Amino acid sequence: MSCTTILIGKNASYDGSTIVARNDDSGSGRYDPKRFVAVRPEDQPRHYVSELSHMTKDLPDDPCLYSIVPNALPGRGILAEAGASVRNVAMSATETIAVNERVLGADPMVAFKPAQGEPGTPEYRAEQPGGIGEEDFITLVLPYVHTAREGVERLGALLERYGTYEANGIAISDVDEIWYVETIGGHHWIARRVPDDCYAAIPNQLGLDDFDLEDALGDQREFMCSADMREFIESNHLDVSMDADPHHLNPRRLFGTRSAKDHIYNTPRAWYMQRYLNPSDDWDSPSARYTPISDDIPWCRRPESKIGIEDVDFLMSSHFEGTPYDPYGTEGTEETRRRYRPIGINRNGQLVALQIRPYVSETNRSVMWISYGSNPFTSLAPFYANVSQTPAYLNNTTAEVTTDSFYWTNRIIAALADPHYVANSNHIEHYRENVLSYGHRLIARTDEAVDSAEADAQVNNIARSEEPGEVFGDLELANQAMADYLKAQTQDLLSKVLYTSSNLMRNAFAMSDR
Repeated sequence: MSCTTILIGKNASYDGSTIVARNDDSGSGRYDPKRFVAVRPEDQPRHYVSELSHMTKDLPDDPCLYSIVPNALPGRGILAEAGASVRNVAMSATETIAVNERVLGADPMVAFKPAQGEPGTPEYRAEQPGGIGEEDFITLVLPYVHTAREGVERLGALLERYGTYEANGIAISDVDEIWYVETIGGHHWIARRVPDDCYAAIPNQLGLDDFDLEDALGDQREFMCSADMREFIESNHLDVSMDADPHHLNPRRLFGTRSAKDHIYNTPRAWYMQRYLNPSDDWDSPSARYTPISDDIPWCRRPESKIGIEDVDFLMSSHFEGTPYDPYGTEGTEETRRRYRPIGINRNGQLVALQIRPYVSETNRSVMWISYGSNPFTSLAPFYANVSQTPAYLNNTTAEVTTDSFYWTNRIIAALADPHYVANSNHIEHYRENVLSYGHRLIARTDEAVDSAEADAQVNNIARSEEPGEVFGDLELANQAMADYLKAQTQDLLSKVLYTSSNLMRNAFAMSDR
């Protein structure tokens, strides 16, 4: 179970954008290299075959252009992970979650079953395809929808038709709304719209703690779900509330888990994100309302200050700074510093913050802030999503370890800096400051140029494209400029970290002959 997600409503963000951010973390002992690629309509499959589950599906013939950050190595399917389309819809998939045994008994996962025996013999059993999962969601949904709400509807229909083999949370956003979908068993699902003035902090745990079933089965203003959700809950005795409310459910209690492992792996991450964004609350005293092992930390809250990209970068890189639980810190004891699973860990593969901005033209509205590798040692950098090609520094990732790749360079930096974190922390802090500030400047300059060109085109009544903003030149040039700067800064950081860590090697000796 890996990954951490934060969702930021448009009135809770610093500039009125919707922001969806997620760390894509690999399982223990595995590291998944990442790429940044654009998928043109002609490259989108028309007949889809899932590599993991062998599910097959014919897809519509009208996909749009979209950009994703998938796994770089073969063997586990596309695993698009995070993406934004030319229609300014974004999607992050997935946040691995867990449902309880009662749910799994009522609606088992749809697992792939390989063929058994030899064809033509009585013992032969043909393979049974499984459902859809993290490998498939973005590819099957994102290029076909025009709004986040439409994305939820399409994803829900796919889950009901094909089922799933795993429990996941999926975020889908547009310029106005963010929706969060949680799969419930093999074929059921629920979804909630993030309140505009709130953020949602989500570790690997079923998170929704309030659900209006009447709205979900009626007007669907803020909630959606499987059409048979009421019957599913009632016939399988899933509502364990002592004071049952027919209108409002607590999905976390009905469908989720509450275990000792959650208190090590999940709840501390939600606690730390809310501690940072609502600092005036009591988080640390013996009488604190919420602690790192609280099972009732709210799914969403209104922040005390509006949330910026820098806050996202810090939180998704964080390791419990300022608490006794920081593995790089000096507070607490050796035991407390290793007690909980941090957000920024060695197994971070990529972080993408999907920002959809209301104050610029549709051409350049969607920005993907991207970093690769272990987040405490890198920085988010912005790249426009509406492009037909992406910079080599971010898309050329292979199995070869090379400093020509952003992913591998960060992995090298992290491994060198980790044993000497304090000694290297200033280098990393300056790197992050340089990359983020350059990124903001570059986006502002590019926005001005593109928006001016869009305005001129409208004045002259020039039709630029059938889709919103399929105009690649300025955006691709900006992305390349960002990649060039990022590469120079990352190479410089590698040089500094290598020098600093070399001087701190255990076989160092001060005396020399010159």
